[in-house]
Amino acid sequence: MSFAHIHATSYASAIQRIPDTKLTAIYDTDVKRGKEASVQYEVPFFDDMDLFLAENIDVVLVCSENVLHKEMVIAAAKSKKHILCEKPIATNVEDAKEMIEVSKENGVHLSIAYPVRYSAPIRDLKAAIEAGELGEIIAIRSTNRGQNPGGWFVDEQLAGGGAVLDHTVHMVDIMRWYMNCEAKEITAFANNYFTELKTDDAGIMTIIFDNGVIASHDASWSRFPQFPTWGDVMIEIIGTKATRKVDVFNEKLQLYGKGNKSLTHLYSGNDTDFDLIVDFLKAIRHGEKPLISGYDGLKSLEIALAAYESNSRKQAVIL
Repeated sequence: MSFAHIHATSYASAIQRIPDTKLTAIYDTDVKRGKEASVQYEVPFFDDMDLFLAENIDVVLVCSENVLHKEMVIAAAKSKKHILCEKPIATNVEDAKEMIEVSKENGVHLSIAYPVRYSAPIRDLKAAIEAGELGEIIAIRSTNRGQNPGGWFVDEQLAGGGAVLDHTVHMVDIMRWYMNCEAKEITAFANNYFTELKTDDAGIMTIIFDNGVIASHDASWSRFPQFPTWGDVMIEIIGTKATRKVDVFNEKLQLYGKGNKSLTHLYSGNDTDFDLIVDFLKAIRHGEKPLISGYDGLKSLEIALAAYESNSRKQAVIL
């Protein structure tokens, strides 16, 4: 449902690569965008959501502008379709809770697209934590710094926020996943440091978790077009026995050439979008709960929105 988000093409291509799985139809509020996608993937296009949901489909992928997530997810849930929704789950906590409740009432799974969980080194680090190799976790440091996506992403009426919302939810989801506990206090600063946007393009925050762990997170759209890759996603876990750091995009080939970019990093790691889709569809086929739930999306959203509240109030926010 919708090709607004840049991940939509990756997810659609993944579906077409999976045996016994079919991309059936496309719905989009933007007729031009939807028709272009239908030509690219050779499937029917619908500009009527009810007619689209009446099709013989089992799962929908919601990749719309953030503000439309609630409407599409609730409509899909009431049509008894399982849902994989692009992050963030919603633009406010109340909408996220309603989406989760309606999905539950209709007996369908609502999962949130957090492909970073499927990064091979991120999973290796989780295994090391669970094996006790790092000892007790004391602190966490993470970054998610990328290029400014432009378009509706920088329109708060459609996105619900800026870089802090866009680039916080992934990494705080990993923190929660690693520790199985929740954040309790957020202190943050955010502003438009790199552009003249009316929304934030960078922010930094400190998060205190229920288990006493202190984490810092750097979220931004600070990577310019000349940067050799889209950006960086990094997490460092500091434990009583060892410290381990993961740079998600460090598996790369270096391409030297002429033009605006004399150096380009070509990512050569595992395809996290593909692995996300495969795992989600496998869970649905086997009647199992997906790895990532709507609740996971809600808790990550709460942290990102608390960062905005902290920045506005100039003080810590207690969750």
